[in-house]
Amino acid sequence: MIILSKIGFLDILQNLFGEVLINEAVRNEFGETLPDWIVVKKVESRQIEKILLLNVDEGEASAMALYLEQTEAALLVIDERKGRLVAKDLGIKIIGTIGIILKAKETGIIPNLSEIIEQLEQTDFRLSPKLKQQLLEKNT
Repeated sequence: MIILSKIGFLDILQNLFGEVLINEAVRNEFGETLPDWIVVKKVESRQIEKILLLNVDEGEASAMALYLEQTEAALLVIDERKGRLVAKDLGIKIIGTIGIILKAKETGIIPNLSEIIEQLEQTDFRLSPKLKQQLLEKNT
């Protein structure tokens, strides 16, 4: 959310997924006023969250715990490599910022990947030259 907000594309999440659930830790990390389609939900199972904290940071642990509590959770948005590995081990379906951008391109929400890639590179988002080239090839 932070990266998408920095580049002015937070609304991609609403366009792709409708309502988005986040936890209090993610809200605190985000630090901006949330649009009404982002709903903050409290994690009920603090035990699961505490166990996850042994392997990932607070925001990721809380997000995974919230995902596991939901009966209809579709995807967990996560970019950190370690967090992605833990989530996969738990059977959590994940997507990252690049996956979101690709999905938005495929569905016609965004017409051009090169503009977004350029904006991503102006933030602290890390994008390997190989991945950048692959993305640009998909832009046509």
